[in-house]
Amino acid sequence: MEIGERIIHKAHELFMRYGIRSVSMDEIASQLGISKKTIYNSFKDKDAIVDGVLDIKMNKMKCDCSSMQKNSLNAVHESFLGLDIMEEVFAGFNPSFLFDLEKYHPKQFKKFTDHHNSYLYDTIKQNLEKGIAEGNYRQEMEVDIITKYRIGSMFLIFNMNYFPHGSYPLAKLGVEITDNFLHGLVTEQGRELINKYKLERKKQLL
Repeated sequence: MEIGERIIHKAHELFMRYGIRSVSMDEIASQLGISKKTIYNSFKDKDAIVDGVLDIKMNKMKCDCSSMQKNSLNAVHESFLGLDIMEEVFAGFNPSFLFDLEKYHPKQFKKFTDHHNSYLYDTIKQNLEKGIAEGNYRQEMEVDIITKYRIGSMFLIFNMNYFPHGSYPLAKLGVEITDNFLHGLVTEQGRELINKYKLERKKQLL
C-alpha cells in the first residue's frame, strides 16, 4: 500500500473513532510512524485528507448497496440486510464525524450530501418500486416523496437536538426508525415478511 493510501486509511480509522476536529495531522503522523512533512508531501491540507476519507465511505456504501440488492429475496428482505450493514458501520462510528464535517469542512460536507441525495436516492427508490411490484409495499404511495422522507429519517439520528450524543446507541435508533418506516410502507403480505425476518434476526442475535 502506497503512503498516500496508508494516510487515508489511518485518517479514516481515527476520524470514525474520534471525529474529525479532534484528530490532528500530528496524530495521524504519529500513528503511522512518519513525519508530518511526509503527509504534506501527499496532501496539501486536512481538507484533502477528509476528501479521501469520504471517497472510502462512499465507495463502501456503493458496495454495500450492491450487495443488498444482489443477495435480497425481496424488497423487505433488502431492508433487513441493510440493518445488518448499518449495525456494522455504527459499531465504530462517532456521531461527531458528521457534525465536524458540516461545521469545519463545508465543501466536503456538500460532496457527502450530494452523493446521498443522488446515489442513495436511487437505491431507495429502486427498493420502493421493487416492493410495489412484488405486492409487498402499498401501491398508492408517492415514491419520490417517500424516498426523500426515508433519506431524512436516516440522518435524523445524527441530529443532536433530538438525540444528544450517548442518549441512545446509534444502532438502536436506526433499527427503531427503520421498523417504523417499514410498517408504514407494507401491505399485509409485506407485514408477514417483516414478522418473519424479525424472528429470524432475533434468533441470529441470541
